[in-house]
Amino acid sequence: MKILNNKVAIITGASSGIGRSTALLFAKEGAKLVLGARRGDKLEALVSEIINNGGEAVYLAGNVQDELYAKDLVTLAINKYKRLDIAFNNAGTIGIVDDIQNISLKDWNDTLATNLTSGFLAAKYQVPVMNKGASLIFTSSFVGNSVGLPQLSAYAASKAGIIGLTKALASECAPLEIRVNSILPGGVETPMRVKAAPEEEQVEFLKSLHAQKRLSSPSEIAQAALFLASDASSFSTGTSMLVDGGLSISKV
Repeated sequence: MKILNNKVAIITGASSGIGRSTALLFAKEGAKLVLGARRGDKLEALVSEIINNGGEAVYLAGNVQDELYAKDLVTLAINKYKRLDIAFNNAGTIGIVDDIQNISLKDWNDTLATNLTSGFLAAKYQVPVMNKGASLIFTSSFVGNSVGLPQLSAYAASKAGIIGLTKALASECAPLEIRVNSILPGGVETPMRVKAAPEEEQVEFLKSLHAQKRLSSPSEIAQAALFLASDASSFSTGTSMLVDGGLSISKV
């Protein structure tokens, strides 16, 4: 039997990178999907690919900073599939990359709104309709947890905030039998990596931080999301799951 057979999942940030790979994997494992991201054309193509491969999916394009959009994704899931078992709140941005003195309040707030406040908004509407045994998953990062990298203060602060949100919600949701966990990827080969480390020497430095001396593929992170979404992780809640190629233990 497929691991997520007949379960309903919301995935944000689904148009590329980790979100896209996770959508394809969840669909392969039997989940019915509600996909969100800003780029409607990318979502439409992804939904078509999933349906052509025998899966079920719908999409709604929008901005995760928008509270109404967070609510509308949940409404779509309930109206279309009548339930919500999994939410992978994965949307994020690298945001402003600069020294602290050059970061405007607007850029700071924009990064936190996309990476952290969006998680609050999503959970606000997801939790009340989730079934017992449901799984709520956030994407955090090794940045701000295992390693501090220069010029990424807004990104690091937002992703550290996700870890705190995960722990608080895990405690709050335990009586509801809803599990809450976050994934902390190491360096992943995505468009976000290209923006954060566009130069070859930067990529090589990033690889060197990992014990395995390489970056992850999005599909490797998707496998971690699958574990947390599935019943295999039934006794895991409040965890910040490192999927970092040994970055946290590497001495460089």
